[in-house]
Amino acid sequence: MTAHNPAMRRRLRRRIALMSAVAAGGLLLAACGGNDMEGMDNGSGSSASTASTPAAGDNPAPGTFNDADVMFAQMMIPHHEQALEMAKLADGRASDAEIKTLVADIEKAQVPEIQTMKSWLKAWGKPESAEEGMPGMDHGSGGVEHGSGMAGMMSEEDMQKLEAAKGTEFDRMFAEMMIEHHEGAITMAEDEQKNGRNTTAKKLAAAVVRAQTTEVEKFDQILDRI
Repeated sequence: MTAHNPAMRRRLRRRIALMSAVAAGGLLLAACGGNDMEGMDNGSGSSASTASTPAAGDNPAPGTFNDADVMFAQMMIPHHEQALEMAKLADGRASDAEIKTLVADIEKAQVPEIQTMKSWLKAWGKPESAEEGMPGMDHGSGGVEHGSGMAGMMSEEDMQKLEAAKGTEFDRMFAEMMIEHHEGAITMAEDEQKNGRNTTAKKLAAAVVRAQTTEVEKFDQILDRI
């Protein structure tokens, strides 16, 4: 297995910081909409001006979409990427057979989900992250922690501790961290189910809730016996 990539870590931290800023900005816009109520979508609280219906054809997420759908994809992508980063650390470190099975399940589910969400954003004409729309961000600071403002994200220190662990210590730490990580993803997916508009995105959110709730239960059982 290759060594943990610091440059990749920095890119992921930067991306998460940007997405957290976008999430905060979305809340601010919702709270400070002024007197112009014509563009508000009463069903989701998102601006109807950004909701669209892309052409059908090969569109992977046909139908209308809103800001909540876009944010779900943009935030869940780096969230999944960190889960995969954690899963890769299990190679040569995990000792429990069930942990290894769950690692394989996570990789099998989340790699294609990332690609799916990227395809939505491309079809919707939206960037994979908000970086393009945040010119005021200091991209070179490198001082933002992994989990800034995003539910369930591990910090840089958490990731370093996990990387240094081995055997049963790794298994327990991995299970505890992945429970927290999954609970964050479940919260994000439940928000999408409540506030999103796109049927395809809401279906994936429901699948995330089901799969990751089951995995949380399995990790809990592992912690009870190791």
